[in-house]
Amino acid sequence: MARGPIEGRIMVVAFEGWTDAGDAASGAVRKLIEACELEAFDEIEPEDFVDFALHRPVVRTLEDGTRALQWPATIAYAPTRPSSRTALAADAGLDVSSGNEGEVFALVGAEPSRNWTAFAAEFLEIARGCEIDAIVFVGAMLADVPHTRPISTSITSDSAELQSRLGAVASDYEGPTGVMSVLALLAGEAGIATASLWASVPHYVHNASAPKAVVALLDRLSELLDVTIPLGDLPEQAGEWERGIDEITERDDEMRAYIGKLEEQRDAVESPEASGEAIANEFERFLRDQGPKPPRQGGSSTPPPPSAGPRTDDQLDDDAPPV
Repeated sequence: MARGPIEGRIMVVAFEGWTDAGDAASGAVRKLIEACELEAFDEIEPEDFVDFALHRPVVRTLEDGTRALQWPATIAYAPTRPSSRTALAADAGLDVSSGNEGEVFALVGAEPSRNWTAFAAEFLEIARGCEIDAIVFVGAMLADVPHTRPISTSITSDSAELQSRLGAVASDYEGPTGVMSVLALLAGEAGIATASLWASVPHYVHNASAPKAVVALLDRLSELLDVTIPLGDLPEQAGEWERGIDEITERDDEMRAYIGKLEEQRDAVESPEASGEAIANEFERFLRDQGPKPPRQGGSSTPPPPSAGPRTDDQLDDDAPPV
């Protein structure tokens, strides 16, 4: 039985890349940064860690008309206001309405492709400098789930304290893994408790952002961090996203039948309040079944699965299951 949110200073982490299906994980953390009014204070330079063929630099035109490069760095953010338990005014609709925002830090950026040990050292240096007590890694993966049902989320942790406090489960997965697992294990060795929050995104809508998954992750983050994050127009975007998929699949009998089968499986196995352990076990099954992955093309932050149809194993990332 969960006992409440995480206590102490918390860093929320997401990477753009294979662990960011539908841009859901990075989108949720960026929304958190905006809501909590966090400010950038440090970064991990990309040169030694990022494959620029996967995460390409972007050319921007500045206000003075000059053109400049924006490199895919990893940025750390810190709170700008003290923690307070005083409720905010009812008309402050764009502000966080809880008092824990002064304890929340964040880190988001391009997923490192190489030199993970050196990257982890810089990451832990930032965490220690901020005196972080716990880290929450946020990810999203493509999965065999229907877009018409609530987005499944799961949370796992190797920390007995966080398992008890959050109702998280421990992962017993053994096998190939990814950078978030590496960071989580090294953080644990350094005395920082970690948890991993994951959302499953329908694999057959891989080319579009998934606002419904962003909403699901923000709902869970609000509980874990004890902050209320205004969703703005995200619920409306999620509704439009679902209706758009309905319109497309309505013209495809095979696809409609496939989604109907996913709906039956979802309804038979779990409710929206289903056990996080069952979802975690499903994530681990995905990883065990995965095969070699071809390199991604271009600078998209979302894995490129095939067009509408059953998921193939080469879509899955090493980091797809919870750590």
